[in-house]
Amino acid sequence: MLEKEHLIQIANTPMPFGKYKGRMLVDLPDEYLLWFAKKGFPAGALGQLMELTLALKIEGLDSVIRPLKGTR
Repeated sequence: MLEKEHLIQIANTPMPFGKYKGRMLVDLPDEYLLWFAKKGFPAGALGQLMELTLALKIEGLDSVIRPLKGTR
């Protein structure tokens, strides 16, 4: 179930590794998230948030998340 807290986490969680280390999940390129969708998302909360980020981007809802940056 999609919770407001998930949206806030997507807006404020930095990617902890890789090419886009430090970039907030909402700002990851679609292609990068699609690559993970093919290869497998990381285990745990990070992977779940990345998968949700991709789903929201596919639906064009990432613009709803961006204003949540800086909120906790």
